Amino acid sequence: MLRTMRTLITPVVAVLASLSIAPLLASGPADPAGTSTAATAAAGPQAFTIDDVHSMAMFRVMHMGAGPFWGRFNDVSGDFTFEEGKAEGMKFDVTIKTESVDSGNDNLDKHLRSPDFFATKDFPAMTFKSTAARKTGDRSYDVDGELTMLGVTKPITVRMEFCGMADMGRGPKAGFEAQFTVKRSEFGMKYGVEKGAIGDEVRVVVGLEGGAAK
Repeated sequence: MLRTMRTLITPVVAVLASLSIAPLLASGPADPAGTSTAATAAAGPQAFTIDDVHSMAMFRVMHMGAGPFWGRFNDVSGDFTFEEGKAEGMKFDVTIKTESVDSGNDNLDKHLRSPDFFATKDFPAMTFKSTAARKTGDRSYDVDGELTMLGVTKPITVRMEFCGMADMGRGPKAGFEAQFTVKRSEFGMKYGVEKGAIGDEVRVVVGLEGGAAK
């Protein structure tokens, strides 16, 4: 009887041993950190190219001391670099074509493109180039940089909100919303300021969506 049991058990033990040991031999040493080479390679700041179709800039200024007037710029381009959750390595380089100013009224747009305002023939673009960044919340940052408009460059601080990052089959995309306020007279745009017909302070909101740089 004992010999019969040994005869039955021995092959079973051999099979179990082969099943449990073979995968370990094939897979090699375990990764104690639980990370792969591909995941490690993907870590660090990523570069994104701004999608000019899904990015825009809006501005708000008081008109005749009564109502807030909103306009927009339709041509926003550039790039940004960041690592989710970190301020280190965060950079923004944004260009706005002044000719793309859009108030919803053709005659007003012509005036906005004139030397009274954006002087688009002499100054076809506004730019923002970041110099430093600080994390202020789970999804918020203060980004210092230089804004150039009408040939004048001034330091500003932009509040950036990280909106999200995803890959829905067209490569990684990431988005931010930026807000800041400037005095246009400091850049030489003084039309309407003296009598208060048009406000000096301008609130700017910029929506940025970028795709992973190739």
